[in-house]
Formats: sequence, C-alpha cells, structure tokens
Amino acid sequence: MEVHAVNPWVALAYLIAGVCFILALRGLSSPATSRKGNRYGMVGMAIAVVTTLATHDIASLPEILAAIAIGAVIGLTTARKIQMTQMPQLVAAFHSLVGLAAVLVGVAAYLNPDAFGILEPGGLDILKGSRIEMGLGVAIGAITFSGSVIAFAKLNGTMSGAPILLPARHAINLAALAAILVLVSLFHWDTPALFWAIVALSFAIGFLLIIPIGGADMPVVVSMLNSYSGWAAAAMGFTLHNTAMIITGALVGSSGAILSYIMCRAMNRSFFSVIAGGFGADAGAGGAGGTAREQRPWKRGSAEDAAFLMKEAENVIVIPGYGMAVAQAQHALREMTDLLKEHGVNVKFAIHPVAGRMPGHMNVLLAEASVPYDDVFELEDINSEFAQADVAFIIGANDVVNPSAKTEKSSPIYGMPVFDVEKAKTIFFIKRSMGGQGYAGVDNEVFYMDQTMMLLADAKKMVEEINKALTD
Repeated sequence: MEVHAVNPWVALAYLIAGVCFILALRGLSSPATSRKGNRYGMVGMAIAVVTTLATHDIASLPEILAAIAIGAVIGLTTARKIQMTQMPQLVAAFHSLVGLAAVLVGVAAYLNPDAFGILEPGGLDILKGSRIEMGLGVAIGAITFSGSVIAFAKLNGTMSGAPILLPARHAINLAALAAILVLVSLFHWDTPALFWAIVALSFAIGFLLIIPIGGADMPVVVSMLNSYSGWAAAAMGFTLHNTAMIITGALVGSSGAILSYIMCRAMNRSFFSVIAGGFGADAGAGGAGGTAREQRPWKRGSAEDAAFLMKEAENVIVIPGYGMAVAQAQHALREMTDLLKEHGVNVKFAIHPVAGRMPGHMNVLLAEASVPYDDVFELEDINSEFAQADVAFIIGANDVVNPSAKTEKSSPIYGMPVFDVEKAKTIFFIKRSMGGQGYAGVDNEVFYMDQTMMLLADAKKMVEEINKALTD
C-alpha cells in the first residue's frame, strides 16, 4: 500500500483516537467506570482503523474487510462462551496473538517494503533508518508470543504451574538476550541472516523466560506480557511510520509496565527476581509449620454454624479467591451479604492485588454479581480492620491469607503482603478438601488455628446452604 501525503486531518484523527485510548485506560482503572472506558477504547480503535483504511491505497479492501469480519465473529463468539474462570488464559492467548501479529507485520515489511510504502519509487531504501525499530519490534513480538503460549499453558493446566528449572538457566537467558541486542544493533546492515536469527532467538528466549516462573507469579507475568505487546506494537509503528500504532503501543506498554510494578510491590517481589525464577523456585519441603497436615488438629464447621455466627456478628469481612471463581459462587455470595445486611451486619469485601490468576480478576467477578463498589476494599485499606472483625469469611483464597508470608523465611511466599485474617475473632475457611494447597503449593497455618472452622465443600454449594440457613 502506498501512503498518501501527510494530511492534517489524518493527524487530528489519530490524535482523537489517542485521547480516546487514554480515556479508556482511565475508565478501566475503576470497576465503576470500566464500561465507559471500554466504550472509549472501541471508539478510538474505530477511528484509527477507519482513518488508516481511508488514507492508504489498499491492494484488496474486500480481503481486509473479510479478515476484520472473521476476527469480529471469532472475538464475539469467544467473549460470549468464555467462562470468567478462563479469563486469565484468554488474556494470555490474546497477548500471544498481538506478539505474533507484530512478528508477521515485521516479516512482511522486511520482505516486501514497497507494499508498505517504505520503499521509494526510485529504489531508495528508506527502511534502513528504521531497521533498529523493526528488529526490536520483531524481537519483542516473538518473546511476547512464545512467553504467552507458556503462560496460557500454565494457567490452563495444560502444563504444571510449578517452576521448571533448567541447568544454568540464568547464564543461558543472559547470553540469549545479549545476542539479540547485538544482532538488533547490527541490523542496520541488510543481512537476511541477522533478521532470521533475531526471530529465532526471540522465540526461544520467550519460552526460556516464562518456563521457570511459578504459578503464583502468573498475575505479574500476564501484566508483563501485556506491556511487551504494547512495546512491540510501538516499535512496529516507528517502522511503518504510523502515528496511531506508536501512540497505542506506548500507552499499552507503559500502563502494563506500571501495573507490573504495582503487582510486584503488592507481592513484595523484585520484578527482576520474578523474571529470573518466580515463586517456588527454591522452596523446600516447607509449608507453614512443617508438620504433616494429617497429624495436626483442625475443626470442621457447618453452614448452620457459619449462618448463626455471622448473623450475630457486627462486622464481617469476606476474602474471595480463585476458588470462588471456579465454583461461580459470586452471585450466591452477593445474596449472602444481602441477607446479612438485612440482619444489621456490616459486610465488606477484601481484595488482594494478586487474588485469582490475573490483575482485577476478583473485582470483575464481584462487579458481575452487582456487589456495590463501596463494599470492596483493597488490602492496604482494610487490613487494619481485621482486628475489629467478628468474622473473616474466606472463600476460595489461600496464599493471600497465609501467615507464613510474614513469619516463615523458608516459605516461597515469604515477604508477600497478606491479609491479617488471624486477628479476626472467628474465621470460616471454605475449600474443597484439606488435601489441596494454594497455587504456590504451601500449607496454610490458618487451617489449624483455634478460631478457624473449615467448611469443606464446593464454594457455591456451601454459600447456598448458608443462605438457606440464614433464611430459615
């Protein structure tokens, strides 16, 4: 396609699209404004796509429209059928597609620059000044693709969430990354071997970087790959001289990087240590306490116990986790909180930044169940209130309420900020069985505390039984 002369209206359209993307990110920062944010993003993308199509001589517009239609049908069908529990792996899959798209665009532009309007009619290769950006875009895109494939497999259970530690992995990764940087810096020479070496090495390093990362670090990995996909798009925008791609990629890349930093800070983790190995890499046989769980006494509660004590309570704090998502218990949980409020109980929800398998997973589920936004609090805002709580109601969470993060230096989650549930007068802990462990694979001291009653059942079924007891 041949690019027309620069038109001020085109620049204005891309600027409006960029403003829409900024408003979209701002809206997505809160569940209360997330729908408005999505609408801004859709409008911005529509403006960018229409502007690009209208200002370029496209060889086959029907083919492009057909591709857009096919993608729209696939996206709409997937969005309608996907379960909320599968959202993390869906996001990882989307990131892989963005990375692959960056690689394919880079390959196409390199093999046929004239079709992209980056080769002048006289044969002067104006791509030469953009080869560094092309090399970076292809490299980041390839890393994003292969890394996202591994993240998807771990989140989907296709492969183990435990770290896979290769011998001399740090030396191998550093050598591969250094080689990619050297090859990219040399790419201003038009040597096909350099280009394909960058592609091959980048695909390999994506696998090598994510394989040693444990399951508990997956929320950080998801946000990190989101950032990578943005930078890949921005780099390709410089290559193709497309302002919209540069703006969009920079916004996605910077917001993803900021989110990754926030997630690491919430876990008291170094971003570089996550990339180097992840949770569980050096974990011993530990779990909290180190005593076999069958040898430790614990108390079993019932739905009637939970209903009675919570109805008589003044303050109840609910801590949801991935188990709630798996059981699809959010609607029953919302009904339980409504019933408790009818009895004059003050109910609040406590959301950990890394609860679930991706950032904001629990917030989306609670919003889907129409839980009031004013009832939902982040860790730093509510942690001090557990000392005054009559009941801490844990449904499907585990690692984010594990005291070993504060006390056991040998624990793989040591240093991660967790909820102080042990300070509550009574703890109800819903999980399927005493045999399971958290995503980080460590035992939880809360199971065996004097004030804890274990409610062993499917989360949705148990909450429905509690609701029946509250109604009766």
